[in-house]
Amino acid sequence: MKLSTSVMIAITIVALLVGIAFFTVAERKVLASLQRRRGPNVVGLWGSLQAIADGLKLAVKEVVMPNRANKSLFVLAPILTFGLRVTSWAVIPVDLYSRVNFLVSDVSLLYLLAISSLGVYGIILSGWSSNSKYAFLGSLRSSAQMISYEIFLALIFLTILLLVNSLNLAEVVRAQTASWLMAPLLPLAVVFFISILAETNRAPFDLPEAEAEIVAGYNIEYSSMTFALFFLGEYGNMLVLSYMMALLFMGGWTSSLPFIPGSFIIGAKACAVAFMIIFVRGNFPRYRYDQLMGIGWEAFLPFTFALLIFFIGAGL
Repeated sequence: MKLSTSVMIAITIVALLVGIAFFTVAERKVLASLQRRRGPNVVGLWGSLQAIADGLKLAVKEVVMPNRANKSLFVLAPILTFGLRVTSWAVIPVDLYSRVNFLVSDVSLLYLLAISSLGVYGIILSGWSSNSKYAFLGSLRSSAQMISYEIFLALIFLTILLLVNSLNLAEVVRAQTASWLMAPLLPLAVVFFISILAETNRAPFDLPEAEAEIVAGYNIEYSSMTFALFFLGEYGNMLVLSYMMALLFMGGWTSSLPFIPGSFIIGAKACAVAFMIIFVRGNFPRYRYDQLMGIGWEAFLPFTFALLIFFIGAGL
């Protein structure tokens, strides 16, 4: 029986919230193991309910708003940020016969690129409406960073379009039945992974939240559930991009083990990408801002553009 769109949206939101909750616990566990210290181990079995405790703590806190803030935009910014991350899942297929995604489109990649670009507005609105120099500086940093690395993501999408001849994610996965695209496009896969870190403001590219420089970045004036929405949006974006890397470069739900459901296969691949995101955070120091922008504009842009021109010239 086909579910209504409203029910599928509700299922998507609940699944995303649960996934983010356990992702935060897993991140703290992995970082604790890397740094040889104790992670969450008190709330629930092995600290498994720590995320629920943190959510309840945020829910009961007071919502504080600066006196001279633009109140409507101040509230709109976190709602917009979280809402865009939820809508990204509209075109993410989890298996060949997926009924979870409620907007099956032949331009899935274009849709995801557009949604990702709109995410900048939530960040810049939060910094401007807070009427705080620290928040505004953090939002400017984040906006410049996100816009810069979206260009490389777009060039990677164009390269995959030339190889697969389709913007439909299901067709991209179907083209990897024989072998993953990571094999011939390993350098692009590396660039894509690094762009994920920069796009989601993750270490070592978490410069918009540099505590020693701008205190906490664009969300410094937010508290309670307004801060939680930013938090959920950031982690939700990491999960979306982890699934994207699994779909574009790791064969999606395809596997040599036909008895395992495709949704579990792609979930395991996305978890592997998410683990690498956490691993990088625990092992690499933060870059300077000029280094971050230099990597993007002086290295990634010429490389991805040259590779795109090569494929165009080769007639692929």
